[in-house]
Amino acid sequence: MSGPVVLQGLDLAALLCSRVCHDLISPVGAIMNGLEVMEEDKDEETSKFAMELIKKSARTASAKLQFCRLAFGAAGSTGAQIDTGDAETVARGLIEDEKTRLTWNLPRALLAKNRVKLLLNMLLLAGQSIPRGGELAVDPVGEGESIGFRVAATGPNARVPQAVPALLAGEAGGHGVDAHAIQPFYTGLLAKDCGLAVAIAGEGDAVVLTAR
Repeated sequence: MSGPVVLQGLDLAALLCSRVCHDLISPVGAIMNGLEVMEEDKDEETSKFAMELIKKSARTASAKLQFCRLAFGAAGSTGAQIDTGDAETVARGLIEDEKTRLTWNLPRALLAKNRVKLLLNMLLLAGQSIPRGGELAVDPVGEGESIGFRVAATGPNARVPQAVPALLAGEAGGHGVDAHAIQPFYTGLLAKDCGLAVAIAGEGDAVVLTAR
């Protein structure tokens, strides 16, 4: 399959919902497993381990939901703005762990919601390029309401995910658009809506996404 991707609104919505559900299945499933262990095994050590699993998974699920609300959701009425400080908070909650750190160099400001959604989706793509962890750095490109973004991902074996450059450009790139591929495609749609062009490329030992 090649050429421009054409999706009806209902198909786009369904694929985005599938993507969000896929992200939440793992932590929610872990919570259920922990509860089952606590029900079946009354051993104090086992119950303590299960409770830690439940707490950790609940934090993960909450972080994913808060991030997805801004990155994929309506987040207010048409024409609404989002505080980049709120975007930073949800990004840190999702991304930062023992393997990955986030350097946020954007000034705090109110920006059009789709521009902030674009940034958060760029962060998701950048994170996928460093599967073993590393550093994500967010910098502004320009300033004011027309601001663009640069997101650099540095880490072991950093690489541009296959098919992502084509999907960002709205092309199938020889692959079908499923729940996994919809996110980079959606990122490209957001960039177009903001009047920006988004691209991804390797730069030395980093993978860099730019929207300008």
